[in-house]
Amino acid sequence: CGGAGTFAVQLAKYFGAEVTGVDSTKKLDLLRSIGADKAIDYTQEDFSKNGQHYDLIIDVVVHRWIFDYKRALSPKGMCVFVGGSMTRIFLNVFLGRLISMTSSKKMALVPWKPNKKEDLDFIKELFEAGKVKPVIDKRYPLSEAAEAFRYLEEGHAQGKIVITM
Repeated sequence: CGGAGTFAVQLAKYFGAEVTGVDSTKKLDLLRSIGADKAIDYTQEDFSKNGQHYDLIIDVVVHRWIFDYKRALSPKGMCVFVGGSMTRIFLNVFLGRLISMTSSKKMALVPWKPNKKEDLDFIKELFEAGKVKPVIDKRYPLSEAAEAFRYLEEGHAQGKIVITM
């Protein structure tokens, strides 16, 4: 569970959602500690084949085939892709539009757009009130920025990586 995932879990809990987090074995405790009601180890269980159905799936990595997400969605569920490789994003957006047009399930990509001041103010208030907490895995001095990026690219970060100046 990286930076975006830890934020998404906490934000969903703030809004009263029942949250199931999916990640590797070593990140399950982190998922639970930030509020996930259930944590699934994807090395042991395929969330798309366990019979559970979800109203909303947010995927910040997008390593799966789009039909896996479709199978795991509730009848009116929605799947949102926040990141991933360009190839996987392209395929999921293209096929996702077909799924969205031919069923009650919706697939969407979160496009980049400028932040609205009111949204940022709301997020700031959540952090200041302690409703959402930053999860920082490691801190690196600026002189070790290359090492910080290598660590981040390995995909093992549990939260954000901070480069100090």
